[in-house]
Amino acid sequence: MNISSSQFPVQGAGIGLRRSLLDEFLAQDQIPVGFMEVAPENWIGLGGRFGKQFRALTERYPFTLHGLSLSIGGPEKLDIAFVREVKQFMQEYNIRCYSEHLSYCSDDGHLYDLMPIPFTEEAVHYVAGRIRQVQDIIEQQLVIENVSYYAAPGKEMDEIDFINAVVEEADCKLLLDVNNIYVNSVNHRYDASEFLRALPGDRISYVHVAGHYNEADDLIVDTHGADVIDPVWGLLQEAYAEFGVLPTLLERDFNIPPYNELMAEIRQISEYQQKYAKLQHSGAHHVTA
Repeated sequence: MNISSSQFPVQGAGIGLRRSLLDEFLAQDQIPVGFMEVAPENWIGLGGRFGKQFRALTERYPFTLHGLSLSIGGPEKLDIAFVREVKQFMQEYNIRCYSEHLSYCSDDGHLYDLMPIPFTEEAVHYVAGRIRQVQDIIEQQLVIENVSYYAAPGKEMDEIDFINAVVEEADCKLLLDVNNIYVNSVNHRYDASEFLRALPGDRISYVHVAGHYNEADDLIVDTHGADVIDPVWGLLQEAYAEFGVLPTLLERDFNIPPYNELMAEIRQISEYQQKYAKLQHSGAHHVTA
């Protein structure tokens, strides 16, 4: 499947922006990225030096939002006031799209973690309805990320079927996290490549790639605090071979390496994108990573 670039809100290789990176990024004439991403909770209403620095970067690079607190699968009512703030924030800074996790993180207060939604038909309808509610407010499709999870309480259907059903019923977009697929494939013992191929390629807006922590041989914890490993790079290439070259963002939340090392992983993404763009242009659509 070769997807037209017109479906994507951004292009190229991206980086998640953290406040600790502001000075370094603004000191560069040009950062080798096609876009950046921030969590709206960390930037809405931010003034002073950080606010000015953020605006300077939004004037130079396209941005996406990746939320932390929407709790799309949670039992509490959606925070409509916050969603309206997100819409205003997107308009103010010309931000391309808003993504969130297919999980929940609150129940009469924040739980400070991403909790797994039960894989059930009832949950599909519940979550899809909440996604549509958000979409009505922001007046565009919400982008939902497949998440890492460590237990599946109340499971009545497979994860892949749950994701596909939610995305279809909500008529939303997908943020494809290839590291989460790899982490879940080890923790829950399924075939990562088979899972990837079963996703709706025409719904993908962009991709996340990240590092993780090996707690044990059969337990991986998604941390965004380490370098991307070879099997995850391989899965990213499989995604390009299957769906076409996708905009791809590097997530690094802590243990952030020096600028040159961080950009080395960005260049790695760009090299894979260029490789598969050439292969697909030549007609070799299905390529072994």
